[in-house]
Amino acid sequence: MGIFDRFKNKAAQDKARKMSDAAEKKANERTGNKYEGQVDAAQQNIEGRLGMDRDKPEQQ
Repeated sequence: MGIFDRFKNKAAQDKARKMSDAAEKKANERTGNKYEGQVDAAQQNIEGRLGMDRDKPEQQ
């Protein structure tokens, strides 16, 4: 069992997505949205590495 296997569980993915959104919002607030593009790109990169791409349809 790999470290990322837990993200295959939909409930865990939903929780991780909410946490990712909260972290993005907080980073943008603290920087005054000055680095919004970089923060968004970093969030997409991390979610992609965890198999949580938002652009892909949900798999069941």
